[in-house]
Amino acid sequence: MEIEKKLKEARANAGLTQEQVAEKIIVSRQTISNWERGKSLPDIVSIMKLSDLYQISLDELLKGDTKMKERIERDVKVAKGNKRLILTTAIVLFAVAIIYSISAFVGGAFYDFCEAAIRWVVLGIGVAFAITYMSQKN
Repeated sequence: MEIEKKLKEARANAGLTQEQVAEKIIVSRQTISNWERGKSLPDIVSIMKLSDLYQISLDELLKGDTKMKERIERDVKVAKGNKRLILTTAIVLFAVAIIYSISAFVGGAFYDFCEAAIRWVVLGIGVAFAITYMSQKN
Protein backbone atom coordinates (compact mmCIF):
# COMPACT_ATOMS: atom_id res chain seq x y z
CA MET A 1 0.00 0.00 0.00
CA GLU A 2 1.26 3.49 -0.83
CA ILE A 3 2.18 5.92 1.92
CA GLU A 4 -0.73 8.27 1.11
CA LYS A 5 -3.29 5.52 1.73
CA LYS A 6 -1.53 4.43 4.91
CA LEU A 7 -1.50 8.00 6.23
CA LYS A 8 -5.18 8.57 5.49
CA GLU A 9 -6.16 5.23 7.01
CA ALA A 10 -4.04 5.81 10.12
CA ARG A 11 -5.54 9.28 10.62
CA ALA A 12 -9.06 7.88 10.27
CA ASN A 13 -8.26 5.06 12.72
CA ALA A 14 -6.96 7.64 15.20
CA GLY A 15 -10.21 9.60 14.81
CA LEU A 16 -8.42 12.82 13.88
CA THR A 17 -9.14 15.47 11.27
CA GLN A 18 -6.47 16.78 8.94
CA GLU A 19 -6.56 20.05 10.88
CA GLN A 20 -5.91 18.27 14.19
CA VAL A 21 -3.02 16.29 12.76
CA ALA A 22 -1.56 19.43 11.21
CA GLU A 23 -1.66 21.25 14.56
CA LYS A 24 -0.05 18.34 16.41
CA ILE A 25 2.89 17.92 14.03
CA ILE A 26 3.17 21.63 13.20
CA VAL A 27 2.43 21.70 9.48
CA SER A 28 -0.47 23.15 7.49
CA ARG A 29 -3.71 21.28 6.88
CA GLN A 30 -2.95 21.61 3.16
CA THR A 31 0.32 19.74 3.71
CA ILE A 32 -1.57 16.84 5.33
CA SER A 33 -4.02 16.87 2.44
CA ASN A 34 -1.19 16.81 -0.11
CA TRP A 35 0.43 13.86 1.66
CA GLU A 36 -2.84 11.94 1.79
CA ARG A 37 -3.55 12.61 -1.90
CA GLY A 38 -0.03 11.66 -2.97
CA LYS A 39 0.77 15.15 -4.25
CA SER A 40 3.85 15.35 -2.02
CA LEU A 41 5.73 13.20 0.46
CA PRO A 42 6.47 13.93 4.10
CA ASP A 43 10.07 14.34 5.21
CA ILE A 44 11.58 11.85 7.65
CA VAL A 45 10.98 14.09 10.69
CA SER A 46 7.29 14.39 9.82
CA ILE A 47 7.06 10.62 9.28
CA MET A 48 8.49 10.07 12.77
CA LYS A 49 5.97 12.52 14.26
CA LEU A 50 3.11 10.82 12.42
CA SER A 51 4.32 7.42 13.59
CA ASP A 52 4.22 8.64 17.19
CA LEU A 53 0.88 10.39 16.77
CA TYR A 54 -0.84 7.42 15.13
CA GLN A 55 0.98 4.94 17.38
CA ILE A 56 2.13 2.79 14.49
CA SER A 57 5.68 1.73 13.71
CA LEU A 58 7.83 3.40 11.11
CA ASP A 59 8.19 0.00 9.49
CA GLU A 60 4.42 -0.27 9.15
CA LEU A 61 4.21 3.20 7.60
CA LEU A 62 7.14 2.88 5.21
CA LYS A 63 7.43 -0.76 4.26
CA GLY A 64 6.69 -1.48 0.63
CA ASP A 65 6.50 2.15 -0.51
CA THR A 66 9.20 2.77 -3.10
CA LYS A 67 8.41 6.50 -3.45
CA MET A 68 8.99 7.06 0.24
CA LYS A 69 12.15 4.95 0.22
CA GLU A 70 13.51 7.07 -2.64
CA ARG A 71 12.58 10.27 -0.76
CA ILE A 72 14.41 9.14 2.37
CA GLU A 73 17.47 8.09 0.35
CA ARG A 74 17.48 11.50 -1.40
CA ASP A 75 17.13 13.32 1.96
CA VAL A 76 20.05 11.34 3.40
CA LYS A 77 22.19 12.10 0.33
CA VAL A 78 21.39 15.82 0.63
CA ALA A 79 22.21 15.80 4.36
CA LYS A 80 25.58 14.14 3.68
CA GLY A 81 26.30 16.67 0.94
CA ASN A 82 25.42 19.53 3.29
CA LYS A 83 27.72 18.12 5.94
CA ARG A 84 30.61 17.97 3.45
CA LEU A 85 29.89 21.50 2.25
CA ILE A 86 29.85 22.88 5.78
CA LEU A 87 33.07 21.08 6.70
CA THR A 88 34.83 22.26 3.53
CA THR A 89 33.62 25.80 4.10
CA ALA A 90 34.83 25.76 7.71
CA ILE A 91 38.28 24.58 6.59
CA VAL A 92 38.48 27.26 3.88
CA LEU A 93 37.35 30.00 6.27
CA PHE A 94 39.87 28.85 8.87
CA ALA A 95 42.67 28.92 6.28
CA VAL A 96 41.56 32.36 5.08
CA ALA A 97 41.50 33.65 8.68
CA ILE A 98 45.04 32.36 9.29
CA ILE A 99 46.37 33.85 6.05
CA TYR A 100 44.63 37.15 6.74
CA SER A 101 46.01 37.25 10.29
CA ILE A 102 49.53 36.58 9.00
CA SER A 103 49.12 39.29 6.36
CA ALA A 104 48.10 41.81 9.02
CA PHE A 105 51.26 40.94 10.94
CA VAL A 106 53.51 41.11 7.86
CA GLY A 107 51.82 44.20 6.37
CA GLY A 108 52.76 45.83 3.08
CA ALA A 109 51.62 44.60 -0.32
CA PHE A 110 50.71 41.14 1.00
CA TYR A 111 48.28 42.70 3.48
CA ASP A 112 46.79 44.93 0.75
CA PHE A 113 46.30 41.88 -1.48
CA CYS A 114 44.63 39.86 1.29
CA GLU A 115 42.44 42.82 2.23
CA ALA A 116 41.12 42.99 -1.36
CA ALA A 117 40.93 39.21 -1.88
CA ILE A 118 38.93 38.44 1.24
CA ARG A 119 35.82 40.06 -0.23
CA TRP A 120 36.04 37.79 -3.28
CA VAL A 121 36.57 34.71 -1.13
CA VAL A 122 33.49 35.48 0.96
CA LEU A 123 31.49 36.21 -2.21
CA GLY A 124 32.61 32.88 -3.68
CA ILE A 125 31.52 31.00 -0.58
CA GLY A 126 28.14 32.74 -0.74
CA VAL A 127 27.71 31.80 -4.39
CA ALA A 128 28.67 28.17 -3.63
CA PHE A 129 26.05 28.01 -0.88
CA ALA A 130 23.40 29.58 -3.14
CA ILE A 131 24.12 27.14 -5.99
CA THR A 132 24.04 24.19 -3.60
CA TYR A 133 20.75 25.36 -2.11
CA MET A 134 19.15 25.87 -5.52
CA SER A 135 20.28 22.47 -6.77
CA GLN A 136 18.67 20.77 -3.76
CA LYS A 137 15.24 22.29 -4.44
CA ASN A 138 14.65 19.75 -7.23
